[in-house]
Amino acid sequence: MRDRNSNGSPEDAGQAVGAPLDLNLLRTFLSVYRTGSFTAAARLLGLSQPTVTTQIRTLERQLGRELFERRARGVTPAPYADELAARVVEPLDSLAAVAGPAGSAEDAPAEPVHLAGPAELLSRCVLPGLAPLVDKGVRLRVTPGLTDPLLDDLRAGRHDLVIATFRPRGRTLTALALNDEEFVLVAAPTWARRIGTPEHLAATLHGVPLVAYAEDLPIVRRYWRHVFGRRLVRQPALTMPDLNGVKAAVAGGAGFTVLPRYLCAGELASGALVLLHDPDDPPINTGFLVQRPGTSGNPHVALVRDHLLRAARDW
Repeated sequence: MRDRNSNGSPEDAGQAVGAPLDLNLLRTFLSVYRTGSFTAAARLLGLSQPTVTTQIRTLERQLGRELFERRARGVTPAPYADELAARVVEPLDSLAAVAGPAGSAEDAPAEPVHLAGPAELLSRCVLPGLAPLVDKGVRLRVTPGLTDPLLDDLRAGRHDLVIATFRPRGRTLTALALNDEEFVLVAAPTWARRIGTPEHLAATLHGVPLVAYAEDLPIVRRYWRHVFGRRLVRQPALTMPDLNGVKAAVAGGAGFTVLPRYLCAGELASGALVLLHDPDDPPINTGFLVQRPGTSGNPHVALVRDHLLRAARDW
């Protein structure tokens, strides 16, 4: 699928071919580019996977360029594919909008927007913020989960938007900074009184039960490195892969933990949880709103994206 003797820009390739490119081939190319998978593109287009493969190979022969490199999981666009996608995405999306189903938008039911992200952020901040859009007729299908598998599903076309806890690598997805979440060290008032305000807080907490999201302590270890400048080596007393459950256990007196501030702001304000440490430079994690490149055929995707970017300023 590679022509090693071909060089130059997309314009050069078009001139060399001397004939207009088939729009169906370009449409298939853009679907593969957006999903990062021949199989996912076939599902979106209603074609068989061999048909998609054949169409991409035909386009590559016409252009004299390799467009995709096969990987263990899907495909990766070659540099030339990035250039081609940038040239064709707007015209093809505009054409798709014009050639869409007959009838007005008011007559046809709106397509749902498939949104995914961390369960806690979705329930605490995202869903309440999207309520006005639902009232205006936007349909949502919301999926909680971990960032890595959600991004894989996004590439495969199963989601429209994903709130990710890190910026995805590569060029198959586009990411916009959404929000910064601050992590805080907390315990119930009973434990806070017993701990007091010792000079060597990190050492003192070794005698207090640790409640964590996972056995490998990803959030707590990050706090320890950033704030105390040391590696945390210990076993949690209680784990639960749900930060709301971790918060409930700690508020009930199970021990101490590290939580995103947005998740426990109410408990800190009411006194149900107490801040054990208030560093000048707390650890911060930036969340990203991620989607496939180009313009979605569903205008509600852009509506949800833009609404979330505005609402996140107040999270």
